[in-house]
Amino acid sequence: MFVHLRQQLNEIIGQALRGLYDQDTQSPPLAGQAPVILIDFPADKQHGEFSCNIAMQLSRVLKKNPMTIAQDILPAVQTGLSASAIAPYIEKVQVKAPGFINFYVSLKGFHAVIEDVLKQKGRFGISQYGRGQKFCLEFVSANPTGPLTVAHGRQAAVGDSLVNILKAVGFDAQKEYYVNDEGNQINILGRCIEARVRQALGVDAAFPEDGYQGDYVRTIAQEFMRKQKIKTIADLDRQPAEAFRHFGADHLMAVIQKDLEDFDVHFDIWSYQSRIATTRAIEEVLADLKAKEFIYESEGALWFKSTLWGDDKDRVVRKSNGEYTYLMPDIVYHKDKFSRGFKRIVDILGPDHHGYISRIKAAAGALGKSPDDLDVVIVQLATIYRNGKPVSMSTRRGEFISLREVMEEVGKDAARFFFLMRQTNAPLEFDLELAKKESAENPVYYIQYAHARIHSIIRKAKEENRLAPKISGSSGLEAVEEIDLVRKIGSYPEILVTCAKQLEPFGLVRYLQELAGCFHKFYDACRVLDDDLNITCERLALIEGARIVLANGLRLLGVAAPEKM
Repeated sequence: MFVHLRQQLNEIIGQALRGLYDQDTQSPPLAGQAPVILIDFPADKQHGEFSCNIAMQLSRVLKKNPMTIAQDILPAVQTGLSASAIAPYIEKVQVKAPGFINFYVSLKGFHAVIEDVLKQKGRFGISQYGRGQKFCLEFVSANPTGPLTVAHGRQAAVGDSLVNILKAVGFDAQKEYYVNDEGNQINILGRCIEARVRQALGVDAAFPEDGYQGDYVRTIAQEFMRKQKIKTIADLDRQPAEAFRHFGADHLMAVIQKDLEDFDVHFDIWSYQSRIATTRAIEEVLADLKAKEFIYESEGALWFKSTLWGDDKDRVVRKSNGEYTYLMPDIVYHKDKFSRGFKRIVDILGPDHHGYISRIKAAAGALGKSPDDLDVVIVQLATIYRNGKPVSMSTRRGEFISLREVMEEVGKDAARFFFLMRQTNAPLEFDLELAKKESAENPVYYIQYAHARIHSIIRKAKEENRLAPKISGSSGLEAVEEIDLVRKIGSYPEILVTCAKQLEPFGLVRYLQELAGCFHKFYDACRVLDDDLNITCERLALIEGARIVLANGLRLLGVAAPEKM
């Protein structure tokens, strides 16, 4: 309902402006200068449910005081509103300094919000905002050289939730994992496994200095020996060199896929570097870039003219020894993604990829796409805190807490929610003790408890043969806490659109915390199962609306909405 009201108010204001400034003159003052009409939710509830700053935007164009402009616009807006179908849902329109036009929703309008939620249920918030736009979101894409870490867990929670939100507002969004199963890191893994196998056979084999020290390498080595029936050095020496890296990568990919499955992250596409960035594919793309004069040779190396698209320097794609840098396979991979018809590509990466943004956007330009068709979302690191102290971690040294360990300690729901509790571009502190608390201090528990409490109230109402949740329109929704709760419920669809626009799921997390807070305040102030049956019905409808939105929002975040706690 709020979405519909905003759309209609936007049209009414637009008509008022055209009637005031674009008629009966050969030189209308807004010709080619009319600003975009923006209608927002005011931070101060004393200023109504909707607020428009068009008068302040017009002040510079019309060279008039914004309060004067707002007062000039007001009668035309009121006239347009009175003739509109939404007139019963708007109680009044007022001008407030320094020039805002504020709209106040009527009791009938608030009733309509709840009726809308009860009617749509699980589809409340679903829209066609992004209809026809095909998105590809690539995230996690951890090298199969070790288990998933908490950094990967945060990326997984961000990416999966973002895809869910994009789908909810109409985008055709797909989740993709790019498996880097080629290159130096995989070769190092293979050498580490071979060294551990030799050590297990009693050989004093040197372990690679830059190798992976985790115990998981020993586990893989033991599994390799069992599967390949290796009991002696002679058995080992019959193994081809690539056998170790292939076995290790396959083993770890199975572990990664299981971790993601248990984290409730299910990818639509699994792309492999070995299949996409083949030697032939690299040579074809390189030849195409050369033909477009985006490649030049210097000091025996091949350079990509990334500065043509704003990069701070050109980038080497093939070294003087003939070896390709990681950028070249990445260009091939992004060409493959664009060839699959995606309108926009989103790469969700860790903080060590900040310098990568300009060069990969340049690659999009060189491939004939707009750099704006490629978004790079940087997800900052998550620091695990135990007993109030940060846990030191190093993947290479084998000193880290895996995503699996976090899930087993705090549960999937708490893990997913806590990974989303800060904006993606901000570092995150993950307090294990807090995530396990069953109290209002724990944000995810606070929200889930609100959902469960509402279930309990409605269940009790049914047991007492009270009336079902229903908006009668004759009473209720008059207390401040009731109105605040309706306002918050009604803003949910707009929250989803904003999250989609910003490619940022944190807004939904914050919203659900605020919605749960509004419910708890309402519950403390207002008696739901009242002696007045009309009030009881209205308040049951109100909290059922809150429950539906809590469940819908938690579902998009991949978090359960329990009926009992």
